Amino acid sequence: MKVLDSFKLDGRTAVVTGGAGRYGKQIVEALGEAGATVFIASRDLRKCEDAAKDFRASGLDVQALPLDLASRASIDALVGEVVRRTGRMDILVNNAVTRCATSGWVQDLENYDASLHVNASALFYITGAVGEIMKKQRSGSIINIGSFMGLVGLETANYAGTDMYKGNPSPIYFYEKGGIVNFTRWAASILGPFDIRVNAVHPGGLQEEHLPKAFVENYSARTTLGRLASQTDLKGIIVFLASDASAYVTGTNIPVDGGYTAK
Repeated sequence: MKVLDSFKLDGRTAVVTGGAGRYGKQIVEALGEAGATVFIASRDLRKCEDAAKDFRASGLDVQALPLDLASRASIDALVGEVVRRTGRMDILVNNAVTRCATSGWVQDLENYDASLHVNASALFYITGAVGEIMKKQRSGSIINIGSFMGLVGLETANYAGTDMYKGNPSPIYFYEKGGIVNFTRWAASILGPFDIRVNAVHPGGLQEEHLPKAFVENYSARTTLGRLASQTDLKGIIVFLASDASAYVTGTNIPVDGGYTAK
């Protein structure tokens, strides 16, 4: 196989949780452009359907399905429907995340439990459910979307001159994204004998219009490339990890953060 052909995803089925959100759109676009049939899924089905319609207008094979990660029945229904429609499950991107307990350190235990239920327990469950399908195929790629915040501590200087993170920011996001690091290694160890690869991508901060100028300047100076992530910076690494181009890559945690964690 020629090297560029190894990046193609023609005939493969991909599921992207939270595929209509911040990082989700470029992930879905990348997989679709590489040739995959992509299912985007979240609680907001209308948002997913609108996004899927836009993708299809661009010539991509993207379909929307409902998914409530707080519900085991909903996860099972999603996995079953994808297999019913395509007969396959080649790629899973665990991208969805809830931020229901990020308003401060002192939270009701129920808030932390709700966050962990979706961002940890549901991650374990959907990965296992998809893994069982992939085992029968003896192939597959699972990509967990972590964060640079799961690799380092909080850099308070990034927020100087802004109203962001006043007081005590919640530890839950750092805790959950840090857990993805070793869960990725664990799942890769368990699923590797079935030729199923599991890797994690840890994006840096995303450039968005609402961000305060001071934060953009502070954060950009903290990176080696001098900027936040763009709306396309994740596309290449996603296609690489989803495709045969990374056939011997598993259990890795790859920062895509402009060199933030290199300092």
